[in-house]
Amino acid sequence: MGALNELLQTLPEEAKDLRLNLQSLLADGALSREQRLGTALACAYAVRSPQLARALLAEHSAEHSAEHSAGLSPAWQSDARAAAALMGMNNVFYRFRHLVGKESYASLPARLRMNRMAAVQTTKLDFELMSLAVSAIGGCGVCVASHERALIEGGLSDAQVLEAVRLAAVVQGLGTALTMALAMD
Repeated sequence: MGALNELLQTLPEEAKDLRLNLQSLLADGALSREQRLGTALACAYAVRSPQLARALLAEHSAEHSAEHSAGLSPAWQSDARAAAALMGMNNVFYRFRHLVGKESYASLPARLRMNRMAAVQTTKLDFELMSLAVSAIGGCGVCVASHERALIEGGLSDAQVLEAVRLAAVVQGLGTALTMALAMD
């Protein structure tokens, strides 16, 4: 049994649906395996679940195919961390500006460094995908709309976009369930 399955087995019975949903989403879908795992990894970082992040990294490493020699590449890992960190910042800032709705805030520059977004390690589209999922968790409508638009314009289908958001939803729920499991110990 892999590290991810071992972790999922520690969840309380109330989280069984989440376990099954993650297993299903990671097994197959409209996204590539790297996109699914990279997105799930970025989301695990976003929900502050190091145990889930470690298990996802171990899962890909243990089950890589012949075309992947060393699990989730350092590029994917780096972009997942960058997407989680930068969207953690952006989701707060842009959600605030949107929620308050004052023109004076909207007219002021953000003055936040985001250079890493222009220096992706995977592809711009893959980084956008991870950023969309993390922004869905962060609840920033402005960020979600911006990333969704970039993904559709970049050639992804509605099914691929929705799959990334589905992963975000499941990982968010798993983060909650893992916290419950720790509290029950």
